[in-house]
Amino acid sequence: MKFFGTDGIRGEVFKNIDHKIAFDCGNALCRLKDSPKIILGKDTRVSGDYITMSFCLGAILGGATVVDVDICPSATVAYLAKNLGYDFGIVITASHNPPTHNGIKIFNENGQKLGDENEDRLENYFGDYIRKDVMQLGKYKKLPKLKQKYINFLKKSIKCDLSKLKIVLDCCHGASTEIAPKIFKRLGAKVVIINGSPDGRKINVRCGATDVAKLKIAVKNNKADVGFAFDGDSDRIIGVDEKGEEIDGDKIIFVVANYLKQHNILKNNLVVGTKLTNLGIQNALKDNKIDIKLADIGDKYVIEEMLKSGAVLGGEKSGHIIMSDYLQTGDGILCAVKLAEILKLSQKKFSELANVEIYPQICINCPVKDKYAVINNKNLDNFIKDIEAHCADKLSILVRKSGTENVIRIMVMGKNEILAKKYAQLLEQKVKEIDQDL
Repeated sequence: MKFFGTDGIRGEVFKNIDHKIAFDCGNALCRLKDSPKIILGKDTRVSGDYITMSFCLGAILGGATVVDVDICPSATVAYLAKNLGYDFGIVITASHNPPTHNGIKIFNENGQKLGDENEDRLENYFGDYIRKDVMQLGKYKKLPKLKQKYINFLKKSIKCDLSKLKIVLDCCHGASTEIAPKIFKRLGAKVVIINGSPDGRKINVRCGATDVAKLKIAVKNNKADVGFAFDGDSDRIIGVDEKGEEIDGDKIIFVVANYLKQHNILKNNLVVGTKLTNLGIQNALKDNKIDIKLADIGDKYVIEEMLKSGAVLGGEKSGHIIMSDYLQTGDGILCAVKLAEILKLSQKKFSELANVEIYPQICINCPVKDKYAVINNKNLDNFIKDIEAHCADKLSILVRKSGTENVIRIMVMGKNEILAKKYAQLLEQKVKEIDQDL
């Protein structure tokens, strides 16, 4: 696919995404469904209106009705699409990427991200416009009050209030700035907010789920019980415990899985991770008699595996956590609310709940001229197989292409950090050799 990556269309504005791509995408949806009903939201980026209006023009030309709920988390759109009978949910966002980037996420009528097959179909219609007669053109409405339905859903998702908990929220100047503080205050928590202005020029800049340095300081300075950081569209969450230590997505899965198992609500005693899930987490789950299946990188692949296996919990180290009994997509605010509930009901510290050995994980991003040629190179494949045969019981290896950059991502993980670093560097050297020979 030319435009779609692992999470919709995403890239630098005017370079990888512009008004034409947005227009094409909106219009192409009218090929998948005649005169579809579309619900749309966006994060706080400066380019949000530019991409939104372009998308809506294409959709309206094709006969779609677009309902715009304005700035909100991606999960808000997924929830409303599923529960209010929309054909598609659209979020104008570049998620955790810099302010100069933007993108388009697409959910189906069940609140799930489009699969690869439908993305491929959609992309084939780009530029092949459908234009309704003037009396059949679509409509655009702005209904931000619909977000209240999502807030009500969050409030009903837990069985207790959050009184006596002190919580720091890092909203990263993004889509969570309105809803996250509101729901935690309504649930009775004492809330401290950092990076809480809806400022698209600062979104994800040294804050949020990709940089929790300020959150760590805020949790310790405020003597809080826990801190939660969201990314630009709030589909990711990273935690910070009461000691100011980071709790990443792997550890969050560990905490939630153990709690669900203790209460006999972890269906099939199974969770879904990815090929990046830390080996320490995998082994600790197995020690607790919890099985784990590994999906490809990307939360849409996690939910696909969850649906196949019947798991109700899945996620990624990066902070995409999916609780399919509630929603079939990553939802940082929902996960934060559920983690706060676990803290309140267990009467334990976050550091205690997340106490698990993490194995060293060496990650290298290697820029290349042609990521497709490198990743499909037989010499690289044979080199990886040789390492795996030699170190099968000691290391876990993942070499993949980036979804948005001309980069090969190398990950080597194992208990022995020196060994992991050695083979990560050898893989980097091999990738560079292959790239030079292209």
